[in-house]
Amino acid sequence: MSLHRLPLRGRLTLVTTTVFAVLGCGLLLLNWLSSRQLLEVYRDLVVPAAVTTDTATTEVGPPAPGSSSAPAENAEAPGSTDAATVDPAQAFDDFQDSVLDGPLQRSLLMLVLFTVLAAVLAWWAGRRSLRRLSQVTAAAQRISTGNTLDERLGLAGPHDEVRELGDTFDAMLDRLDHSFTAQRRFTAHASHELRTPLTLQRTALEIPLAQGRVPADLKPAVQRALDAYARTERLIAALLTLARGEAEVPTPQPADLADAARDAMADLADEVHTVGIRITGTPEPAPVAGDPLLLRQIALNLLANAVRHNHRDGTAAVATGTTDAAAYIEVANTGPVLAPDEIPSLFEAFQRGHEHRGNGSGLGLAVVRTITVTHHGRVTAVPRTEGGLIVRVELPHRRREFGI
Repeated sequence: MSLHRLPLRGRLTLVTTTVFAVLGCGLLLLNWLSSRQLLEVYRDLVVPAAVTTDTATTEVGPPAPGSSSAPAENAEAPGSTDAATVDPAQAFDDFQDSVLDGPLQRSLLMLVLFTVLAAVLAWWAGRRSLRRLSQVTAAAQRISTGNTLDERLGLAGPHDEVRELGDTFDAMLDRLDHSFTAQRRFTAHASHELRTPLTLQRTALEIPLAQGRVPADLKPAVQRALDAYARTERLIAALLTLARGEAEVPTPQPADLADAARDAMADLADEVHTVGIRITGTPEPAPVAGDPLLLRQIALNLLANAVRHNHRDGTAAVATGTTDAAAYIEVANTGPVLAPDEIPSLFEAFQRGHEHRGNGSGLGLAVVRTITVTHHGRVTAVPRTEGGLIVRVELPHRRREFGI
């Protein structure tokens, strides 16, 4: 395995163990050389003294007259020849080898054992030290896949680099949360404030048109103005829904995607009849927990998107149900052929596709995605080979995931 592919804890353990082993070997070599040098000094002092003593003992003058030669004969007794012929230098070399080699072997064995122990301790210390860093990573992943910025790390422990990183991360989340909250608040307030003047202007046109006080040559222009006001109102309603969908679900309640699908089919019945689209499918129970109004908006936007981005006399199929982990609503429609790389852009705001009818705001699927993420679900879209799109929204159906 390449060193760059090792996790940070593994690299720290490897570096720490290597440094310990190198320093241990250096210390062991230094001690061995110091001991050898010290023994060499004692060799220079001890060996010459031993040689001088042996010479003084063997080079004694001739025996005095009348003395017996027995001592000389006794000196050659068995066993005394080896003692007299031992080389002091060789004896010291043997002593030096035994002093240096024995401890060296034991020290090498101890160094290996302590290196293994150092690796284990380095792995444990790295895991303990990087645990808070893992908390930062996990929180960043949860926030990146969610739609809320209210989570904070609040790291405890010593004021080290990891604590400083966690505090910086929390401060960044605070700024982002305030910024996005202000943006949503502005969108909601602006959309709400625009409704009143638009309503007044539409009323000012509808009343004379209904009373027949508009000249015939001006009626087409007035009707175009009313159509523009209707599109603007739908756009404002979509912006309000988008701003509301980006907020946290206040109090999740029991709901059913099947009911939302049936309500959406009823709301679009007139439009479906006008454009000649045929809707098929019988919604099956799909219990979830969330905001019923927002969940109804998911079904309405999915079905409206399937109707408005379709061929005349096309079809749209609606299906709801449950799997082991989620409840789902799926809408499939005929329509223009879409390339797979076009799908992500359809979930962006004000994206209508290259063959739209002109009566949409371009916020339908963007609202669907926002509400789905807020409800901890996921949305997928797959283009059909013969043309059209299959959009599927999956939401958790277990209430405990929402705390109810």
